[in-house]
Amino acid sequence: MALEEKVTPLPKREGLRRGIYLLPNLITTGALFAGFYSIIAAMSGDLEQAAIAIVIAGFMDSLDGRIARLTNTQSEFGVQYDSLSDLVAFGVAPAVLMFSWILSDLGKLGWLVAFLYMACAALRLARFNTAPDAKVFLWACESCRSRHFGDDGLDLVRQHGSSDWV
Repeated sequence: MALEEKVTPLPKREGLRRGIYLLPNLITTGALFAGFYSIIAAMSGDLEQAAIAIVIAGFMDSLDGRIARLTNTQSEFGVQYDSLSDLVAFGVAPAVLMFSWILSDLGKLGWLVAFLYMACAALRLARFNTAPDAKVFLWACESCRSRHFGDDGLDLVRQHGSSDWV
């Protein structure tokens, strides 16, 4: 009996392909969690942790699309889920962080400024999602802008502590 006759082929693994599709969405979920954690940390007064969470969300956001393209698992669902995650992590979280850190002293004007930032982030993401595929947005994403805000905010919080210096 030859060796080839003893070897039986493995059944086709459909679950593996499904797992590959899940990977970019798991990373997007991680970015969404980091944005949510940033909101909770900012509301609790832990501004440094909130800024760090925004930077982590930016790192994860830069990975999910690359992994989806690398594994050829891009989907319309993934695009929309990523945009919702971006709105939380790079629209709502920085707005809450700004309000908790500096803008709360301004009262209604402070929450209006924070809301306008968040609304502009939402409008920008909606514009990006409805743009034709041929239109390219270079460095126009919310995650890029918020990553810089998170980095700058983290530096200022480390240098000056809480908003007592304002």
